[in-house]
Amino acid sequence: MRMAHLFGRTLRDAPGDAELPSHKLMLRAGMVRPLGSGIYSLLPLGWRVVRKVEQVIREEIDRIGGQELLMPVVHPADIWKESGRYQVVGPELTRFTDRGDREMVLAMTHEEVVTDLARQEISSYRQLPMLVYHIQTKWRDEPRSRGGLIRVREFTMKDSYTLDLDEAGLDVQYRNHWRAYERIFRRCGLEFVVVGADTGMMGGSASHEFMALSEHGEDIVLICPTGDYAANREVAKFRRDAPAAEDLLPLEEVETPNTPTIQALADFLGVPLSRTAKAVFFVGDSGRFVFAVIRGDLDVNETKLRKASGESGLTPATAEQIRAVGAEPGYGSPVGVHDCLVVADESVHDAPNLVAGANKPGFHLKNANLGRDWEAQTVADIASAEAGLQCPRCGAPLTAERAIEVGNIFKLGTRYSKMLGANYLDADGQSHPIVMGSYGIGSGRVTATIAEQHHDEKGIAWPATVAPFHVALLSIAGANDTGAVEACD
Repeated sequence: MRMAHLFGRTLRDAPGDAELPSHKLMLRAGMVRPLGSGIYSLLPLGWRVVRKVEQVIREEIDRIGGQELLMPVVHPADIWKESGRYQVVGPELTRFTDRGDREMVLAMTHEEVVTDLARQEISSYRQLPMLVYHIQTKWRDEPRSRGGLIRVREFTMKDSYTLDLDEAGLDVQYRNHWRAYERIFRRCGLEFVVVGADTGMMGGSASHEFMALSEHGEDIVLICPTGDYAANREVAKFRRDAPAAEDLLPLEEVETPNTPTIQALADFLGVPLSRTAKAVFFVGDSGRFVFAVIRGDLDVNETKLRKASGESGLTPATAEQIRAVGAEPGYGSPVGVHDCLVVADESVHDAPNLVAGANKPGFHLKNANLGRDWEAQTVADIASAEAGLQCPRCGAPLTAERAIEVGNIFKLGTRYSKMLGANYLDADGQSHPIVMGSYGIGSGRVTATIAEQHHDEKGIAWPATVAPFHVALLSIAGANDTGAVEACD
């Protein structure tokens, strides 16, 4: 291949809307071109890199017993309705009607389809365990696509799915994928960490993400410097100091003018933020009012709160909605509220004599105590972990790093097989739901992330494993030296 014949031209400067280094460099190198928001064409140089990334993925998934197949990108809506996700997933799932007036969706993931295949093809325990995978185009109507191939609407992913008899079998295949992913990302030259993660819309009992460290990453991971713990901030935990033992004091209403924020309240009363109770208000997708209470020096983690409340989504409540349950914006308190779910963070469960709102402007309550002055239907960890807080395992200060998610693994269990009726018969003829796992890697995102980690002022320095070409031959005599040109050919 002569450079003069290569389709796609280099650019002196990146377009002004390109933000990330990988985006700028891949545009300038003639590797990608935008077609629309979050939609890209891969030119020959970029496509060669992506294909090499996918070859590494294929080799490692084949190594653990994977069988490659191909599932469609257009799905009947009925199968998503069977799983319940059609009703739960928001506008990122593109829905449309075909010319026969049948409801369809563009695939953003393939759990429903592989479960449908399993219920057709698997009937006996003798057919399990099984591992199938595909590398397929997907569509997710992201509200804010950015960063070139890092966050796009049309993308390509390797999805693999494991089918097992029981949880023990799932554990084996989960560990196999974990090790395979580590090999894949090392071969691609990525610096990464593995962190605990939220299962999100996928459901299931456990999830881990493979995070490539990058100052431009959208995710934040909390890492213990001893290597003992790492988690996405969405689910990260931290060790809490035990509250000081003290007698419960009488509830006392005090006037606190112009203190609608926790910081203003603490300054006015001369108390630390940790001695206040902060109220945060949401409305769940079910329409239920969710009243979160947390210590004033901490922040509510919406992912944790969503899980603790059982809501699929949460929206900040309006002032009108807050007053409808008996609370007052800026001076809210769980004392005396009604018609709502009160979720208390663990930080306030045993903390005595906190300052809370009085549910009327300009007043607060001193010495508010859970169990005596107010009740919570749920007590859970709903606090956001931050850098400097203590590792939940060893107590060392956690550090926060930005990262890009390049892979994920999920223990789905029987979440989909029960809903869609994918069962097998055991040796005694008893029917059981197939135990499933789901594992994803975005090949385009991996490619862009490699560029994020492997570049300098002169451009991208691709690791040899994925470089578009391994050798470049240059004629120092110039193009007119026909002998050198013929030798290169």
